[in-house]
Amino acid sequence: MISKESLFVMSLFPYLGFLWFLTKSGKTPRLALMGFYGTLVFVAVTIPAAIYAKVAYNESLANVDWLHGSAELFLTLANILVVLGFREAVIKAKASSQHEGEKQECVVNGGK
Repeated sequence: MISKESLFVMSLFPYLGFLWFLTKSGKTPRLALMGFYGTLVFVAVTIPAAIYAKVAYNESLANVDWLHGSAELFLTLANILVVLGFREAVIKAKASSQHEGEKQECVVNGGK
C-alpha cells in the first residue's frame, strides 16, 4: 500500500499540471489564479510545520492546534482569493452581457 506521504507528493504533479493549463489558457481570473498558486504556499508551509510538530512535540500536525491553525490560514487565504477572483469574473460577465443586450435592443428598435 502507498504511504500517505508518497500519495501527497504524487498528488503535486497533477496539481502542477492543472496550474500550468490554467495559466496557459489565459482565461482564469488573475485573482483566482493567485489563489490557486497560493495553495502551493499552503503546501510549502504545511510540510515544515508538520516536521516541527513531530520533532518538537512528538505529535502529528493535526494534534498541535496553534501550529495546525497557522498552517491552515494559508489555505483559507488561498480559497478566499479563488472565490473573490471568480466572483469578480461573474460580475464582469453579467455587466458585459447586459451591456450587449442594450446594444442589440437599440438596433432592433431602429437605433433609437
